[in-house]
Amino acid sequence: MSQLLGVAVLGAGHMGADHIRRLDGAVSGARVAAVADPVKERAEKAVAGLDGVFVHTEVAAALDAPGVEAVLIASPGPAHEEALLAAFARGLPVLCEKPMVPDSAGALRVVEAEARLGRRLTQVGFMRRYDAEYIELKSLLDSGSLGRPLMLHCTHRNVSSPPGFTSAMLINSSVSHEIDAARWLLGQELTAVTVLRPRPSAHAPEGLLDPQFVLFETAGGALVDVEILVNSGFGYQVRCEAVCEAGSARIGDAHTMVVTSAGGAYQEVAQDYLVRFADAYDREVRAWVDATRRGQVTGPSAWDGYAASVVAEAGVRAQDNGERVTVELAPRPDLYGQNPISD
Repeated sequence: MSQLLGVAVLGAGHMGADHIRRLDGAVSGARVAAVADPVKERAEKAVAGLDGVFVHTEVAAALDAPGVEAVLIASPGPAHEEALLAAFARGLPVLCEKPMVPDSAGALRVVEAEARLGRRLTQVGFMRRYDAEYIELKSLLDSGSLGRPLMLHCTHRNVSSPPGFTSAMLINSSVSHEIDAARWLLGQELTAVTVLRPRPSAHAPEGLLDPQFVLFETAGGALVDVEILVNSGFGYQVRCEAVCEAGSARIGDAHTMVVTSAGGAYQEVAQDYLVRFADAYDREVRAWVDATRRGQVTGPSAWDGYAASVVAEAGVRAQDNGERVTVELAPRPDLYGQNPISD
């Protein structure tokens, strides 16, 4: 491996451009070696000012570019399966943004392909596992000092939904973060999901069922509820409260600045996930680069990506039919160990 890990970034949109900036300026030990995006001008804009970066419109060309030793996938979810399998064919370690693959059948094909290799190459981009507050809550729950977790209460609010955002995407795009966070915090698989829909907000685009209330059951008998509101109009908020047998703990309240001025006080509310979780993204990519340079793969696995896809699909069915839907996972390959949730 070279002195600086050469990374091919697939996708130069909002997320991809931010990762390009991160690899160039916030993470040591790596460099952007190639970028692929169907819109070449967008890729060229994202790497403007960087030297020695090969720009392509095709994934294969970027993966085969000189100096590429690892891959960061930040393209739209439907393109992930093809990119992952192409990386596997070349033996390249991958950091893949969530969803690993949007549909569970495709996600399972990725898991099976990686299992056939006999070694992990994939880390899935569930960045909340790298957020300081989530890490602190995880440590507290693992210590057992509050007793057995009984419930998780989660809030996930966005300023507004982007064009083309669908009711299903509230589950498989937004709540997918809570799906993985709940599995990781509790160390339990999610076994069933129910979705309740109040009257849509007046701020929601016509036809969008926003907000929604999602209830998950877990293998260990805990309950997880998620309020998802993607057109709040005021800011980006993510909160989580764990209620346990001997106490409770809440995160997500104190990460922003409080300003006192002119006889009053107000607390700033982040307007974007890249602002709220900027440090978590930095930690995530830094951990991936460091592990890759050591010849290791850590963090959320392809199995975690698959499990999230299965639960999200069950959530969309529950959203459609108004019924409780059970979650059925395929047998877990030995590659992913005895613990169903990767750390």
